[in-house]
Amino acid sequence: MVKALVTGGAGFIGSHLCEALIARGDEVVVLDDLSTGSRDNLASLLDHPRLHFVEGSVLDEPLLGDLMAGCERIYHLAAAVGVTLILEHPLRSLETNVRGTEAVLRRACRLGCTVLLASTSEVYGKNDGGPLGEDDDRILGSTRLSRWFYSSAKAIDESFALAYWQERKLPAVIVRFFNTIGPRQTGRYGMVVPRFIRQALRGEPLTVYGDGAQTRCFTYVDDVVRAVIALADTPEAVGEVFNIGQPREISILDLARRVIELAGSSSPIQLVPYQEAYG
Repeated sequence: MVKALVTGGAGFIGSHLCEALIARGDEVVVLDDLSTGSRDNLASLLDHPRLHFVEGSVLDEPLLGDLMAGCERIYHLAAAVGVTLILEHPLRSLETNVRGTEAVLRRACRLGCTVLLASTSEVYGKNDGGPLGEDDDRILGSTRLSRWFYSSAKAIDESFALAYWQERKLPAVIVRFFNTIGPRQTGRYGMVVPRFIRQALRGEPLTVYGDGAQTRCFTYVDDVVRAVIALADTPEAVGEVFNIGQPREISILDLARRVIELAGSSSPIQLVPYQEAYG
């Protein structure tokens, strides 16, 4: 049995991770400020004797230190997520993503915990050069556009983790999630699949940004969780970066058509210019 802290454990991916850790016999402490997560995501676990939920922020360093004490492993998923949220609250998002991660890494270094840091495919920015390798270039727009704040913040998080490993030998593993989907994901912060499903079920137009020809690869959350746990269990993964995704592409326009078909919906598809969506 491993005692683990999952920051952001009441979120979409975090709650599925907690379920998998409990199922394999681990003791799990969850820290979540419920800004984007929900207690309902942990409904099946809240009464479990090996699950301890604490509402709070990773920016609360005394609380963070108390919860990390005795933990062997930290799964750091707490972050301001989704392009829409970053556009609406850029300063809060930067503080949470950068200062929160640095606080986790600093405490973990003192305590000797292993850290698995959740990052994102957004770090690649506008690089659309085909299947992306972990060492491929990042291509970003102007710093004046808050569209790129999330990408920059997560890249800084990765840099902090790698620097702590290189200079202080903190065991850190970085994973980049690529378009994870599944139960309990919401469309509130721009996630496309739940947004399309909600629009289709309501008979509203499915809003597709640009011409819809852009392609994405969507990965089911249970597959993502299996990869995360396997990497955290693998000593050779320390100090490395891993993309977690799958290779089958679908255009956003075809995705919208698929959702309409599966929902038995009569919703039309509405193309929205990127500039209107993101500025």
